[in-house]
Amino acid sequence: MSFDPGMLHNNGHTAYANGTGPGIRETGLVEKLLTSYGFIQCSERQARLFFHCSQYNGNLQELKIGDDVEFEVSSDRRTGKPIAVKLLKIKPEVLPEERISGQVGPDLHAYPFTVLHGYIHPVVSSIPVHLDGKSAPGQAPTGSVCYERNGEVFYLTYTPDDVEGNIHLDTGDKVSFYMDTNKQHFSTGAVSARNIQLVKKKQMRCQGVVCATKEAFGFIERADVVKEIFFHYSEFKGDLEALQAGDDVEFTIKDRNGKEVATEVRLLPQGTVIFEDISIEQFEGTVVKVIPKVPTKNQNDPLPGRISSRIGFNDKELPFGEKDTKSKVTLLEGDHIQFNISTDRRDKLERATNIDILPDTFDFTKETREMGVIAAIRDGFGFIKCVDRDARMFFHFSEVLEESQLHISDEVEFTVVPVGPVYKLFTKDMLSAQRNHAVRIKKLPKGSVSFNTQSEQRFMGVVEKEVVATNAKNASPTKVKEKEAEEGVIAYEDCGVKLTVPYHNKDIEGGGYPQAGDKVEFSINEVKRTGLQSAVSVRVLNRNASNAKRLIGFVATLKDNFGFIETANHDQEIFFHYSEMCGDLENLELGDTVEYTLSKGKGNKVSAEKVTKVAAVNGISEDVEATVMMGKVIRPLRSVDPSQTEYQGLIEITEEGATKGPNYPFGIMGMSNKADGLQKGELVKFHVCTVAQTGQKMASNVVPQRRAMVECVKDQFGFITYEVGESKKLFFHVKEVQDGLELQTGDEVEFSVVLNQRTGKCSACNVRRVSEGPKPVATPRPDRLVNRLKSITLDDASAPRLVIVRQPRGPDNSKGFNVERKTRQPGVID
Repeated sequence: MSFDPGMLHNNGHTAYANGTGPGIRETGLVEKLLTSYGFIQCSERQARLFFHCSQYNGNLQELKIGDDVEFEVSSDRRTGKPIAVKLLKIKPEVLPEERISGQVGPDLHAYPFTVLHGYIHPVVSSIPVHLDGKSAPGQAPTGSVCYERNGEVFYLTYTPDDVEGNIHLDTGDKVSFYMDTNKQHFSTGAVSARNIQLVKKKQMRCQGVVCATKEAFGFIERADVVKEIFFHYSEFKGDLEALQAGDDVEFTIKDRNGKEVATEVRLLPQGTVIFEDISIEQFEGTVVKVIPKVPTKNQNDPLPGRISSRIGFNDKELPFGEKDTKSKVTLLEGDHIQFNISTDRRDKLERATNIDILPDTFDFTKETREMGVIAAIRDGFGFIKCVDRDARMFFHFSEVLEESQLHISDEVEFTVVPVGPVYKLFTKDMLSAQRNHAVRIKKLPKGSVSFNTQSEQRFMGVVEKEVVATNAKNASPTKVKEKEAEEGVIAYEDCGVKLTVPYHNKDIEGGGYPQAGDKVEFSINEVKRTGLQSAVSVRVLNRNASNAKRLIGFVATLKDNFGFIETANHDQEIFFHYSEMCGDLENLELGDTVEYTLSKGKGNKVSAEKVTKVAAVNGISEDVEATVMMGKVIRPLRSVDPSQTEYQGLIEITEEGATKGPNYPFGIMGMSNKADGLQKGELVKFHVCTVAQTGQKMASNVVPQRRAMVECVKDQFGFITYEVGESKKLFFHVKEVQDGLELQTGDEVEFSVVLNQRTGKCSACNVRRVSEGPKPVATPRPDRLVNRLKSITLDDASAPRLVIVRQPRGPDNSKGFNVERKTRQPGVID
């Protein structure tokens, strides 16, 4: 059946609520009809209008009580009251039986009808929940639905009984219904909705998390479905500057151009939106598929990893993504791991999260583990010196297991994997040198890593070739490398097979370096990385009789490029050049025992060669007299005074200042402090001893007796009034003052004089204060300043002002004072 728009116009609600506009047609019901007049009950308002039968347009005999009429409202000329004129009988309407689509609209009594063009924005119009099924006595609770015809919107009332399925409707719900005349209000002829069915619920406010922000728009991950939705910044209600990815928001979904967009976006407190529930219980499983380091072009799975686990009585395979691991340590297939299960509230998808590698995982994987030592550490990465590889291995801090703090020389265990594009973060040179990198790094206890293996068996052999001595002091870097490559060779037999093995000076034990033909004992060391063997712990057993005689001496002088050796008889010194030194020259000090061979150079000058530091021996025989002698230096060592021809120094006995004989010579080994440069005329204490080889009596344990006054003390150094050579004052550093005392000018001190043999300059060391000097007297204030302070008052604007630059602290490190400080009045004593 077709729908008659005119019928709807006549029986619906017009655009005017009061019906008083000029020329406005209204409808009503004939309530009373007499011979020449009657009364009409208005349909659109509570009014009862008089009409005269002459105003009826039609056959008056056909007009009956209850007929629907249409009329205009005018006023009686005599009384001014409103009356109905131009009456026209309305034909009985036939309601359509088709189902009409609409939505729950605004309250009927508040808005009789509203004409809207385009999209319908309904207002609250559903039956209130507290009235659903209940109402005042004699009145049923009502709501309204609206629908559109020919650009006009019409509203119909409904009651809970008119809704099918006994459901509650909300404002904005999409519905379908039939139109029916309200039998209970037949006198008004009103039309209501019946057989109402819910088509679609109104979209409520949604929640989500901002997952991306662009220049003028962003995207929200919805909390109700696994989907992202677009929003424009103009729809954000708040401070746009504070909006960032990860913020919780709520919004309304609307259709625009056929696409869903988020509108009226507002911030929510952090933690409001929860996408997933994480299990409290932890599970164990095995990694069956790892996340590829370099994603493929066709990889769209956000959870590409897989973990197999037995949960309950069932075997499950759970996916996981990059963010589900506790650390950035590389996972490998077969890893034994621990994890929680996360369940998405939206689609109930389960995945593994909080994945952590268990300590016993290396028992399950088939990876090859290597060992090494941390060689270098940079900002975020480092390098490992490998036991089994030549090149140093790159590693990133994120690959360290158990969050251990690594330091240089730490011993570690790791797995080597090919380098991937993800690590191309450094220089081109570094990438070309490092084709692999270390992952899954585990710190090991000290002593776990060894680069070499040493044989327990001791071998014996004969030196076939000596180590070529070299010293870095006077050789160019190129020559040093060439000479360092030259090593000694030992010939030996093993199971009847004649073999040779190289050795180096650093691997020699005991005193003296082996020479060609010497019989030695040694162990064999093998480098794990290369398999190269060398002799270590080399010890000389027997010297070859054909070798030149080796002599023992003591280092007496060390200069820039050369030095002198005191002979075993302590009466001469032998020159040697640093190039003849076998071993580390940096460890050579005055008084060290050395072994050497004499040789003659140009002009028959004797010098020492093949100088080797050996274990210390007694410099002078132990036949030392107990008596402490007093004496004065009448001749220093030649290292102190190079102009003299004799090497030995000379001390004569003194008693209370008077010269008493005899004289006793001394050498570097007779000095208590080998670095002390005894000067001519200095008083000393010493013992007398006898040299076993020659029977000569010499001074030993010589200790100088020096006392002088401190001339001045500056910041970190000072000077002592003491004549050394041509200088009349002696330099000292405050670090040389014993007991940490602060010396003042005039203090009397004892000290030793140290001669820097390379510079030839003397300085004081082991400075000890004997007595304090006179205390300095404070200079009194000038009278003009005293008088000025006496005349100052608090009101004097020109008086000096005090400015607090640091608040005082108490013994307990608290600030300020416990007692409030008061301003002191001049001349008043508290």
